[in-house]
Amino acid sequence: ARRVAIIGAGASGLCALKCCLDEGLEPTCFERSKDIGGLWRFEERPEDGRASIYRSVIINTSKEMMCFSDFPIPEDFPNYMHNSKIMEYFRMYAQHFDLLRHIRFRTSVCRVSKRPDFASSGQWEVVTESEGKQEAAVFDAVLVCSGHHTDAHLPLGSFPGLEKFEGQYLHSRDYKSPQPFLGKRVVVVGIGNSGIDIAVELSHAAKQVFLSTRRGSWVLHRVGDSGYPFDFSYISRFTQLLQNLLPPNIISFFLERRLNARFDHTLYGLKPKHRILDQHPTINDDLPNRIISGRVRVKPNIREFTETSAIFEDGTREDVDAIVFATGYSFSFPFLKGFKVVENQISLYKFVFPPDLEKPTLAFIGLIQPLGAIMPISELQCRWATRVFKGLQGLPPPADMLAEITQTKRRMAERYVKSQRHTIQVDYIPYMDELACQLGV
Repeated sequence: ARRVAIIGAGASGLCALKCCLDEGLEPTCFERSKDIGGLWRFEERPEDGRASIYRSVIINTSKEMMCFSDFPIPEDFPNYMHNSKIMEYFRMYAQHFDLLRHIRFRTSVCRVSKRPDFASSGQWEVVTESEGKQEAAVFDAVLVCSGHHTDAHLPLGSFPGLEKFEGQYLHSRDYKSPQPFLGKRVVVVGIGNSGIDIAVELSHAAKQVFLSTRRGSWVLHRVGDSGYPFDFSYISRFTQLLQNLLPPNIISFFLERRLNARFDHTLYGLKPKHRILDQHPTINDDLPNRIISGRVRVKPNIREFTETSAIFEDGTREDVDAIVFATGYSFSFPFLKGFKVVENQISLYKFVFPPDLEKPTLAFIGLIQPLGAIMPISELQCRWATRVFKGLQGLPPPADMLAEITQTKRRMAERYVKSQRHTIQVDYIPYMDELACQLGV
């Protein structure tokens, strides 16, 4: 059997294991921490090289949309699950398909490099370290499932005066609970999902929360029409058909009108210059309540900090005791020789395969930001990758793959607001269809 190294035992690593076993491959999964779950496993302290979440995180895709295809989430689980419930589901999945015996915990991958005969064999040498001891092994293929939420993106240089600020500041990956901020005045920088979640949660404990945003955001909600999960009713073949038939600005107009009917984004200081489909969606049901009750005050970008205050671009000044930077993440693959990631740009065919390898024996799984759930996407990516590894399917010539990558990048640059978070963005149904076409399913 062909041996496959899987890096990471989070959502993508687990389904990578299962797909390898389904295809009769021999997988070994390396996980640097002591347990499965990746991003979704809450720990009191952030761990180096691993994604880190706060205690209250609830996923913003519904269980109907996020479960693996052959293992439904139990009926008594809520539609939107707390991170502890997601962990429960992953444990059931791992147990059901007997995945744990293939995982080597507390083992980090130091280096993945081509064997000298790579052009003919397609093999990789994988150097791992466990308990201070390094060892090397040869694998026929490698699946990188290490995610894209590990390295905090903290642009401190964009905030003059921060070095003289006397309060505390931290990145959202170091935020765990609101207790330390009791009675304080806190500014949260960034209006992505973590930024809004943290601002809302802090507003129950802090004296005052300021939410600072450069460009505003459209805010979607989990609870959709008639109380059904929003993604369940919105991500459908019907809405996709409408998107294909109608010009984007018409679709945006109707979506924005619906969101403004819930609360007028201009009135709440949130209306961005960009259209709704030009950004990764921000989802929060509680924000308008916290703004209308004055617990969260929306502010523009921060011009500079003084010892005890923040001065915003509209000239207003607010005294603050603490700053939470919810400024997102960068991703990198330090263990991979020759794979440079600059500003979250990486060239991959359909976000999975590097186009310039002599043999297609390396694939990236879950390195995408979907307008929808990531688990079913990772599963289809793994099914495709494992079939390619086995030689059941080939890839197009490198020139064709590069041309498609360039075209995809151009389309994304035209559509999305320029930002590090929009380099791996995909629309759920079209992307799932592309993967299914590769598989012939």
